[in-house]
Amino acid sequence: MKKAGILNRHLAGALAELGHTDGVLVCDAGMPIPAGPRVVDLAFRAGVPSFAEVLEGLLAELVVEGATAAQEIRDANPEASALLDGHFPHLDLVPHEQLKHLSAGAHLIVRTGEARPYANVLLRCGVFF
Repeated sequence: MKKAGILNRHLAGALAELGHTDGVLVCDAGMPIPAGPRVVDLAFRAGVPSFAEVLEGLLAELVVEGATAAQEIRDANPEASALLDGHFPHLDLVPHEQLKHLSAGAHLIVRTGEARPYANVLLRCGVFF
């Protein structure tokens, strides 16, 4: 058994399959999940695990070259907005409806237990070299 890093076998396996430019949507419990992308649902109960916890764990495992979030996050969820700004100085902001549309093209969707609005981000994978 792994003693460090991501222990969820479904998530660890999905991350190992990602390639350059593949999209990973990290989303709250209320984000509509499109048919098609692989989904790893980590939601246990409202708020568990949090968006911040899942994002931090994923960023420790992935190389990310870009990120996109809903522009509504600025007013509706300042805490999540500040978290994303801290990690992604060049965060792309689009209307929430467009983010939902973009999520259909993601390779992987990771659903958190977050229960605050607009705690969603689409990550674009990079390469480590």
